[in-house]
Amino acid sequence: MKNFQIPNSGAKTRGSKYTGQSIKPLPIHILTVGKTRSPGVQLIVKDYMDKIKPYCPIHDLRIRSNPKNSTDPRVQIESEEMGFMNFIKQDDWVVMLDENGIDLKSEEMADLIGDAGTGNKGSGSRMVFCIGGAYGHGMKVRERANLRVKLSSLVLNHEIALVVLVEQLYRAWTILKGQKYHH
Repeated sequence: MKNFQIPNSGAKTRGSKYTGQSIKPLPIHILTVGKTRSPGVQLIVKDYMDKIKPYCPIHDLRIRSNPKNSTDPRVQIESEEMGFMNFIKQDDWVVMLDENGIDLKSEEMADLIGDAGTGNKGSGSRMVFCIGGAYGHGMKVRERANLRVKLSSLVLNHEIALVVLVEQLYRAWTILKGQKYHH
């Protein structure tokens, strides 16, 4: 993992250091390990992605869960990891969701998007968020990630993690634009 630290965003103001500034909208790609989603989750994800699209291009891609149908967790992780690594480009700004990642406030998520969109912190041409499978991420994804973030101190199912992520991405954009969604 590349060294990166989220600075204190001054969260007491309920805003971002970029609120009201022009931010380059990097395309966001969300990679999720999993099979068919439940209709309820799919509906919520689509709703938030539709809300995000006026701010930036956003894409939701699924990595096949356990493509080798192995009972060995190590083999599952390695085969799922191949799906992530085949998609990630050299100049992508990669955020790996991980139960041991750093804990961000919503304002800090907005700063993260702002940093990526202003060229700060070595940003790339697109942001890629990686949600792993049941056994987490492999070493190649861990080493490639620019940042590891946790969405909760609880372990989340990949579908729930996706719902939380898209809601927080929408919230981050409303913070950046100074809109009233985030109170």
